[in-house]
Amino acid sequence: MSSNNSDTVKIAVNNFNLDIGTNEILKNINIAIPKTQITVIIGPSGCGKSTLLKSMNRMNDLIEDLRYEGEIVIDGQNILSKETDVTELRKNVGMIAQSPNPLPMSIYDNISYGPKIHGFRDKKELDRIVENALKTVGLWEEVCDRLKDPATKLSLGQQQRLCLARTLAIEPEIILCDETTSALDPISAKHIETELLNLKEDYTIVFVTHILRQAKRIADYVVFLYLGELIEHGPADEVFNNPKDPRTKAYLEGLFG
Repeated sequence: MSSNNSDTVKIAVNNFNLDIGTNEILKNINIAIPKTQITVIIGPSGCGKSTLLKSMNRMNDLIEDLRYEGEIVIDGQNILSKETDVTELRKNVGMIAQSPNPLPMSIYDNISYGPKIHGFRDKKELDRIVENALKTVGLWEEVCDRLKDPATKLSLGQQQRLCLARTLAIEPEIILCDETTSALDPISAKHIETELLNLKEDYTIVFVTHILRQAKRIADYVVFLYLGELIEHGPADEVFNNPKDPRTKAYLEGLFG
């Protein structure tokens, strides 16, 4: 896949290196992440999966002694440029963390918080945004009669769907998921997976996981990292069924990781 084909590529990572202090975390990463698909980043713990993901919306910026070089291009713009409006970037590139992190406020206010920051004030419009976002993640019927209740009263699975709804409410084009289901029970995790599979028609989703079974269930495209290096990437069927690199094959067979 050419990193210059804007019709099919949503995120192009070009010659990307990231160091923290004297530690090389990511080394010369080159990937073209396809539009409206689920790209899953796999690899053993500590290989740089989450660091790469967080670079895509500049969430690493506050780390002390962080340095990067190269490009991450989204819709033709290098987001690592000093001119990038990081607030606007994160509106376009939403993120859902490993553990549910609802804001200490009501269910309704959790969803309306982002739109309010971006200028929405009309109550009817906010009501519509909240309802649509909750319906999209299958949560509306469960919470519609208690929107003023604290979001922290929801179950963990509901809280993670709320966080997904909160991300959707600001209308991003890209959703980053950092081991988003790892803190959930199997039923809640399956619900999140199902929602993401439905959402990929309209969103580009990049999902980090260390669970190979999950990667095989949801991935359209796979990126395999090992010790900070990009070992292999490509359509899921190719990588899982016919890996080109012996390290990929060994990882998929459970020989390490």
